[in-house]
Formats: sequence, structure tokens, C-alpha cells
Amino acid sequence: MTDPEQPAHLTGEEARAGATPHMTRYILPISLGLIIVIFAVLVFR
Repeated sequence: MTDPEQPAHLTGEEARAGATPHMTRYILPISLGLIIVIFAVLVFR
């Protein structure tokens, strides 16, 4: 157990308790593009 008076020094990966792959930088634009295409198809039918 750590001393509550001492601040904990953790790296970013230790604080998150895992790896953070860079998938969100691809998932967000792809899904946004798909939503725009789907709405365009629905509007111009």
C-alpha cells in the first residue's frame, strides 16, 4: 500500500492498465463517412 501523503507516479500505460491502439483515428472517420453516405442514399431515393 502506498503512503497517501506521497503522490503516485505512474506512466500513461500503467494508469490505463493496458495498451491503447490507434484504432479510433480510423474508426471515427470511416463510420462518419458511412453515415453520410447512408443518409445521402435515403434522402435522394
